[in-house]
Amino acid sequence: MKFVSALLTSALVLFHCSTSDAATKTATLAVSNMDCVACPITVKKALSRVEGVSGVSVSFEKKEATVTFDDTKTTVQALTQTTADVGFPSSARDDSAK
Repeated sequence: MKFVSALLTSALVLFHCSTSDAATKTATLAVSNMDCVACPITVKKALSRVEGVSGVSVSFEKKEATVTFDDTKTTVQALTQTTADVGFPSSARDDSAK
């Protein structure tokens, strides 16, 4: 029984260490070239396919995308490159990547 308890404790410690390294961040991107209401769909699909992205919201009215991501798997630079690759250049807002 002590062995099982020690094994479970070790597993919990390892799980905690591996998940605590990941930091969820949110970045707001100013997205240019969105000139119709269908454009945000393309931007959202592209960003959603980036490894580490867990949430995307795109506003046509504000011409921006808000992206929640794991900063151990992707970067703001990779996100802006992704939007540019599908025809919508973007840049991080000053207060993004929180």
